[in-house]
Amino acid sequence: MSMMKTNMLVRSLSTSSAAAQLVKAPIQVFGLEGRYASALYSAASKSKSLDTVEKELTNFQQSIKTDAKLKEFIINPTLKRSLKVEALKHLASKTNMSPSTGNLLGLMAENGRLDKLETVINAFKIMMAAHRGEVTCEVITAKPLDPSQKQSLEAALKKFLKSNETLQLTSKVDPSLIGGMVVSIGDKYVDMSIASKVKKYTEIISAAV
Repeated sequence: MSMMKTNMLVRSLSTSSAAAQLVKAPIQVFGLEGRYASALYSAASKSKSLDTVEKELTNFQQSIKTDAKLKEFIINPTLKRSLKVEALKHLASKTNMSPSTGNLLGLMAENGRLDKLETVINAFKIMMAAHRGEVTCEVITAKPLDPSQKQSLEAALKKFLKSNETLQLTSKVDPSLIGGMVVSIGDKYVDMSIASKVKKYTEIISAAV
């Protein structure tokens, strides 16, 4: 996306007259959701409302999951865009949403992109996690980790982090790993699974026959 188009999107989301100046997000997210989320990050950063916007979007995301009528309204492609724009403006005003959040909803409704709202919110959450210095890490093991194993693993993983970063660890169990573990930390991916090695060797042997 060109800088001109990005600035136009930022201006659409921001109430500031200086909106053409883009505040760069701490992490790049690609695709349409990345463009909207980056523009939102820039606009919310200018108005010093990043935390507020994140909270509002998280609440709205939860409302979509629990309110069937709201979800239907958001994803229904037969409803006129103008109707959705007016309804979301009214909702933003009624619930005292910050200008950046209200403008995002209105702009996405106007552009017929509300079906992508969930992914835009998730992209913005990724940016906010990076903004706070949080590094997400997922560990998949064949058997559940006991507390001491988890503590040892966290200590080892923290060595990969910078002094201003914090670890956000989630763990999953996949018995098919046959021992070992798969670790993804930030954009790094480490596979220490016996199963993956067996698969690799099998492929090599099969190819040689």
